[in-house]
Amino acid sequence: MRIAVYGRGVEPKDTETLRDFFQVLRDFSCEVFVEVNYLDQLSGLIDITDILYFQTPEELNAAKVLCLISMGGDGTLLDTLRFVRATGLPVLGINLGRLGFLSSVPRDRAYDAIKCLAEGHYIIEKRSMLEIHSGSNLFASMPFALNDFTIHKRDTGSMITIDTFLNGEFFNTYWADGIILSTPTGSTAYSLSCGGPVIFPDSNNFAITPSAPHNLNIRPIIVPDTSVVSFQVKGRGLNHLVSLDSRYEIIEYEQAIAIQKASWHFKLIRLNFQNFIQALRDKLSWGLDNRNF
Repeated sequence: MRIAVYGRGVEPKDTETLRDFFQVLRDFSCEVFVEVNYLDQLSGLIDITDILYFQTPEELNAAKVLCLISMGGDGTLLDTLRFVRATGLPVLGINLGRLGFLSSVPRDRAYDAIKCLAEGHYIIEKRSMLEIHSGSNLFASMPFALNDFTIHKRDTGSMITIDTFLNGEFFNTYWADGIILSTPTGSTAYSLSCGGPVIFPDSNNFAITPSAPHNLNIRPIIVPDTSVVSFQVKGRGLNHLVSLDSRYEIIEYEQAIAIQKASWHFKLIRLNFQNFIQALRDKLSWGLDNRNF
């Protein structure tokens, strides 16, 4: 079994977990490919003599691995987009971070995770992606997001004005600090913290959620993911922020931006002992009430 591994950094508290994880890979006779920068950080902490490496999406694709394992939090897993892109390579997240909605395998269940992979006891969920279009070719190298697209004010305390269109038809003007367009996957991220709804991963929807809106009658809204959602921003400052997941750019006002569903899906591995409802209960402490026990 060929396995690829990606991480962004090595924390001292994770050293023992990482040693155990790579030993599990050896126990299952896995041929292991590790992203080159992560491998440099692992050097000296674990035995890397039998580990291969990849540096580019092309090298990862050529390795013909079963999946890419993300070692970290949800931000680390979002970073794997630049390697898997539209190749169809599935990703499994082992959570070394905090909440871990996407990197959902607990650090102490690494053995169970590899055993499930070896025995085929998993499913692959197809997660919707966002794709951005703009006149200035924003995020040209990677115009996709798994979680969300956001607009946010920048250099002034004043709110911004965001004209919003659905399929070219005027929808609403938001007076707010910003706005979030999220996929079902991203509904449990920034959108949730701004009062947006939780959306099941297989729902064919987007959520539009304003951040600190001054329109007191405005609430988050669900729209079909077949919609093209466009924005045009005005404000007192010189520019504003836009982001795709954890990546951001600074752009001038009056620039129109259109977001639509990407033509490909991100493939996320779910092991047989996991499901979305359980994740909601565990991560959001739903049902944590003494009357339920």
